[in-house]
Amino acid sequence: MTHLLYLDGKWVEGNPPVMGVMDQGFWFATGIFDGARAFDGVAPDLDRHCARALSSAAFMGMKTTQTAEELVEIALAGCARFDKGAELYIRPIFYPKDGFLVPDPDSTRFMLSIYEAPLPEPKGFSVHLSRFRRPSPETAPTQAKACCLYPISGMAIREAMDKGFDNAVLLDPDGNVAEYATSNLWLAKDGVAITPTANGTFLNGITRQRVIKLLRAVGVEVVEKTVAWDDVKSADEVFSTGNYAKVTPVIRVEDRALQPGPIYRQARALYFAYARDSGPRVPG
Repeated sequence: MTHLLYLDGKWVEGNPPVMGVMDQGFWFATGIFDGARAFDGVAPDLDRHCARALSSAAFMGMKTTQTAEELVEIALAGCARFDKGAELYIRPIFYPKDGFLVPDPDSTRFMLSIYEAPLPEPKGFSVHLSRFRRPSPETAPTQAKACCLYPISGMAIREAMDKGFDNAVLLDPDGNVAEYATSNLWLAKDGVAITPTANGTFLNGITRQRVIKLLRAVGVEVVEKTVAWDDVKSADEVFSTGNYAKVTPVIRVEDRALQPGPIYRQARALYFAYARDSGPRVPG
């Protein structure tokens, strides 16, 4: 089994059609999703991902009837249906069926998708500076993990790949570094871990928040500040945090090659140690 969907209170295998062309979420892109991981029998911070899915839905004008605890219970039950040790991606999803530009809150539909997605090997990736930018909170629903925010990520990745890179660094509306197209950005300079201040133009990632706490707990100085592109180009280390790949090094910034450094290695080791000890645990 590669994909399982919780739909209308039942588990369904495969990728069944769930949306019509007149559904508000399809027509006006009002859907939201969140992403969590299960691996080695644990699902780290699953409760926080489920809570964020609910808050994202509310921000987009939807009304949910589930609690975060109920979403966690459903997700863990679904994970238990896969082979033991499978590396999984978990996506709670909400979208409205009815409404014109404004969604009808009472028409909110819930699904939860789980599929096999092996954790990427930390081989590292290359980046360039994208011409695309993250939007300001006045121009897009940046407080939610909204589906409509992701086409610009796809455009940035496509441009990066066309230029021979794996990923892209996006600036915020003021010209400061925001994040990568797919994850939060980190750098290290003179033994200090640095990540852009969460200023409302990009998601303050759950894995980002976790790594900040873990590094500070062992005495590593972590600074959240305004970051310029020149800071990235001159950094001792550059790496990323995000739910899909967790903690991953950058090995090339435009024409400059880099090696995975000690702060990256410590961040990755701390995160996976935390994840395997923290739970919640997948039944079975």
